[in-house]
Amino acid sequence: VQLQASGGGLVQAGGSLTLSCVASNDSDRTFSSFAMGWFRQAPGKEREFVATIGWGESSTHYADSVKGRFTISRDNAKSTVYLAMNNLKPEDTAVYYCARHRNPSRLTDYNAPRSYNYWGQGTQVTVSS
Repeated sequence: VQLQASGGGLVQAGGSLTLSCVASNDSDRTFSSFAMGWFRQAPGKEREFVATIGWGESSTHYADSVKGRFTISRDNAKSTVYLAMNNLKPEDTAVYYCARHRNPSRLTDYNAPRSYNYWGQGTQVTVSS
């Protein structure tokens, strides 16, 4: 499975961006069976959890820092997960990564990077003040 993230860019504080992550080479067509997550990593900092969405779109979870501003969603028919980001702040500046949970139909430790075994290449989001 390969994950390709896109949609990053430079935006002013208060602006919006929507990130996309497309899964490919999914020969077993299992995208819909796995929870998907977004993480971010700022320079000099550890990778941190942003949001996750369950396999059946039934549950979403967000980091406190983005709750109310970011929305995660998925389109299983397109093997794509999205992260809509509104009211962006300079502290949101980071490389954003999408990832697939390592276990089907599970959200175990959804906020831990170790729970995900497939990662996209990252897309840069820069928010200017």
